[in-house]
Amino acid sequence: MALFSRRPKADRQQSVPAGVPDAADVAEPALTEQTPDAAIPAADETPEPAPEPQVAAEPAASVDISMSSFRGLGSHAPVEPAVEPSRTRAAGRSVAPPPTETIPGMRDNVLVHEALASLSDPPSPQELLDVARQLLQGHLFLRVKGDARELLAAGKDLPLAVVSLGDRNFVLAYSSGAALQASVRADGDVDTSAMAQPILTILRHVLGGPYHGIVLDQSSAPARASLPREILERIVDKADEALTVKTLLAEQRTAETAAAVAEALTRVPLWVAVGGPAGERPGIAEARAPDGSRYLEVYSHPLEVVVMGRSDQAAPLSAAQLAGALRSDEGLSGVLVDPRGPWIRLSRDELAPLLAS
Repeated sequence: MALFSRRPKADRQQSVPAGVPDAADVAEPALTEQTPDAAIPAADETPEPAPEPQVAAEPAASVDISMSSFRGLGSHAPVEPAVEPSRTRAAGRSVAPPPTETIPGMRDNVLVHEALASLSDPPSPQELLDVARQLLQGHLFLRVKGDARELLAAGKDLPLAVVSLGDRNFVLAYSSGAALQASVRADGDVDTSAMAQPILTILRHVLGGPYHGIVLDQSSAPARASLPREILERIVDKADEALTVKTLLAEQRTAETAAAVAEALTRVPLWVAVGGPAGERPGIAEARAPDGSRYLEVYSHPLEVVVMGRSDQAAPLSAAQLAGALRSDEGLSGVLVDPRGPWIRLSRDELAPLLAS
């Protein structure tokens, strides 16, 4: 028996881009929690000091939307959603941009940087949510007052740069060396250092402290955004502890990528997009390739469903349920993972570890 009913043909046919090319470049290892600091190179003009912890600042673009936009987060469907006519959102890029270092020795988070660079002025809530979902991989840079390495060696707390937006305090974080250098130019503290940290380490630090969220690339307007605490809580609450799938898709593709993602699907939290015409039994979203083959849409986090811009709800899916859905419908050619991109399409043959589980 299928996990849910399938959608009517017109509602479920999101096109699947052509196949994912194999890439030869292997991404550098992810930065770990023990990767402390780097000096911030001087800019063309003399850099200025980092902000004191309570500095007033012009607000960055923020996610100023009701939490109803997160209707899928935390859903335990199948449920009957109130559904508008389907609004298909085009699939995003198939692979991540190649790694960059806009300042030598400081590897950028290219997906977060790209999402910020794509913001309109003013940005739409959907664009800001796209920034939020791209946080689910890699690292960001933090600014520390003083020398982070010396402070760590002395066992002292690290005074992170914090900005005040009204009566709310936000931790400053940066997607690239260039964005961090722009901040140094803007506020002028030469007694400052940079520290790269994994994204979940940063988010948990923010949520464990007296902060109201994070501001990304504060001095890079309009390519900047603030994300409030409520959204960060939702991100962390539903995230795979290792961000396994998103991390694999964010790296440069190799001949081993498909097998690594297929193996991960046997053990990580998964989600499907549930929706359909009002008054009918909800179905799970499918996508069609140009040759007509059908692929079940599978997501690494419920936020990935929300960003598709449809009326779907995100429903949790176990590996056993996914395998059962594929076995029960021989017409499914495989799965399409994280259609908003970076995405990957996996065939039944590539899903052999899942189907054997």
